[in-house]
Amino acid sequence: MKHTHRAHAIAACLVLAALLPAALAEPTDDAPAAAARDPDYAAGKAAMDRKDWAEAVRRLQQAAVRDPESADLQNHLGYAYRNLGQLPTALRHYERAIALNPRHRGAHEYMGEAYLMLGDLPNAEKHLAALRRICLLPCEELADLEQAIRQHRLRSSAR
Repeated sequence: MKHTHRAHAIAACLVLAALLPAALAEPTDDAPAAAARDPDYAAGKAAMDRKDWAEAVRRLQQAAVRDPESADLQNHLGYAYRNLGQLPTALRHYERAIALNPRHRGAHEYMGEAYLMLGDLPNAEKHLAALRRICLLPCEELADLEQAIRQHRLRSSAR
């Protein structure tokens, strides 16, 4: 009987060890295959790289018509609209990205930053808390939002 329990325990550990990388892996914020499949997605990302936000929005919107369930596309649209200064529209796209993928690190980071731009620290901190739950290992999005909140607090206290 002891050997059966030990064998089951070893089998369970092996299964957990096999699943652990997937559990710790964070959702990707970019699916390279999606950009390769859709010329508008690729052109929108290229426009973002050039900081041509209006072109990025135009092309990403076209890609989103064909792929309305892509959290990544919604996140990119939010980012482009945020850089155009259209924060309410940006927030709607971030909300959609998070609705599609509640663990989308990029959307949580960028939404938190958008709230900071609006002076809404409590909502930014909600997204920071979400990133703390999502990032089982240190992640760039968590570090970036923590830094943005620190800077926001410093600017606020200097006033």
